[in-house]
Amino acid sequence: MIDERITAFIKEHHVLTVAASSDGGLWCANCFYAYLPEEEGFVVSSDESTRHASMFARNPQVAGTIVLETEEIGKIQGLQFSAHVTKCSAALFDHYRLAYLRRFPYAALKINEVWFMHLTSLKFTDNRLGFGKKLLWNRE
Repeated sequence: MIDERITAFIKEHHVLTVAASSDGGLWCANCFYAYLPEEEGFVVSSDESTRHASMFARNPQVAGTIVLETEEIGKIQGLQFSAHVTKCSAALFDHYRLAYLRRFPYAALKINEVWFMHLTSLKFTDNRLGFGKKLLWNRE
């Protein structure tokens, strides 16, 4: 089970940065996300024609971050993650699309492809808990 302090941090934010790779290339993208704690993952919407989503289709292993921007050392918080991303099949599309639209209803006009990032590991740094304090989670 993911530590509730990590879950609270994830729920406070709405944009993640994901790094994808394929065919020897690397690319980062910023994505709005909906977090599904019961499924331990993120839902993102991105057209497969984008560079990062086309890489997801070829190599589903990704890494990413969510960060709180602050200049105060005592308030630094950030999450690093790794995940396995899959394009939602027709059978799962409505479930994940609705989760995303609950968070971003204005996306209804644009949403066409939905991806699920199934988390495999997390490292949460939270200086409010002590300088450099890290909470770790790994899928068994």
